[in-house]
Amino acid sequence: MEQAFTRPIPKSAQAQMKYLVGQLKTTKAAAQALGVSQRTVERYVAGKLKWPRKDLAGRIEQEVRKCWQPQIRAKEKKKAASTDGFVVSTPARFGFTAAPGTTDDARVRHITQALSPSWAERLFEACDQGATEQALLEIAAQGLGEMYFRDNGRRAHDLLVEFTDVETIEVDL
Repeated sequence: MEQAFTRPIPKSAQAQMKYLVGQLKTTKAAAQALGVSQRTVERYVAGKLKWPRKDLAGRIEQEVRKCWQPQIRAKEKKKAASTDGFVVSTPARFGFTAAPGTTDDARVRHITQALSPSWAERLFEACDQGATEQALLEIAAQGLGEMYFRDNGRRAHDLLVEFTDVETIEVDL
């Protein structure tokens, strides 16, 4: 989704902190989101602190990315859920239950697969409703099972796919 952004996120810790405070409305809310004291947030906003610890810098950037250009993010989500779908790329362990006489041993596969808009919509709805990471992985597994293994209903109708040992998932809208 970040490839759709029209402007880069703020670079300096002060600019990122000012943006977060503006989005979250108070320094207290920004402090709670980052797991630091309100006074620390105030020091960054004032420019008294300039170089956050590596872990804090990562949390600040992550929070800024969550809030950055919400209208563009919403437009991309709507487009993916209505017309385009998206591409999922993941190395994960896939196992499945199939007809007798077939190999069903789980093994690591690197799969890059386009998912239809209906799967995109299901994932976005679950995410918006606060679904856990495990629930989102289950929806992704169902989508990959349908599109990759069952070829969108054209083969392997009784195949049940398990999606475990997920290292990373990349989603390209």
